[in-house]
Parts: sequence; C-alpha cells; structure tokens
Amino acid sequence: MSAAHSAQPRSGPFVASKKPRLGRRMARFNRAVANPVAVHVAGLVPGMGIVIHVGRRSRTVYRTPVLIFRTKDGYRIALTYGRDAEWVKNALAHGAVRLISMRRAHELSDPEMVSDPHGQHMPGPVRLFLRLLRVSDFIDFHAAR
Repeated sequence: MSAAHSAQPRSGPFVASKKPRLGRRMARFNRAVANPVAVHVAGLVPGMGIVIHVGRRSRTVYRTPVLIFRTKDGYRIALTYGRDAEWVKNALAHGAVRLISMRRAHELSDPEMVSDPHGQHMPGPVRLFLRLLRVSDFIDFHAAR
C-alpha cells in the first residue's frame, strides 16, 4: 500500500504537529513589535517572565518574554517557537540564564529539554492554550541555591 493510501492521516486536527503553530512570520512580528512591549510587563505578570540570556556569537545580552511554570526545583519554560528559537540555543550553549519573575531575579542553570504533551506543572486553561498552539516542548531549569 502506498503512503498516499495509508490508514494513518498525515495532517489534520487529530495529528500531533512536531512544530508549534506560531510561524516564522509571527516570530518576526513578535521580535520587532510585541516583545519590546511585553518585556516591560512580563516580569510583573504571574505566569510570565523575562529570560536574560547571552548571544552565542555576539555576546550581546538579550531579554526575551516567556511563559513560565514553577517546578519542584526550578522553572519550566514553554517553547512557543520550538526548540530552534535563538534564546533556547543561547541558553543551552551557555548553560544558564537569569529569569525575572514577579520583580525577582532568579539564577537558573542546568537546562534540560523536555517534551510534555500532557502539560504537567501548569493550570488547565494554560494547558489548553498551549495545546491549541501545538506547544509540547519545554525547557527545565534548576534554580541556583
């Protein structure tokens, strides 16, 4: 039987997508327009934070607004643009970031990529929102002691 006649659907509402629904155009828009605004409030809003990370090549310090969730020993951050986002690559290369959340700074280290399609460590409405965006990848950090 050919791939075209396979019993398994290749796309559609019931097929899990490996890439988040937010596309590159949206990423460019957010980087240019939304993030400069969000970075002023993300550190004050529950469930949001600002990841401060250093560029791999440029050594420039960047501030990226993110969705965060408390874990037993640190934080889980939703990868709304997937594992290939520049801030994720920077965090993995450096091995540590600073997180601003609720006006407090947290030193985070030991990043670990996590696939969590069931959305542990987050409230139901957020879990639903992330499912709609097809976000199932996260990065866990340990809080410095």
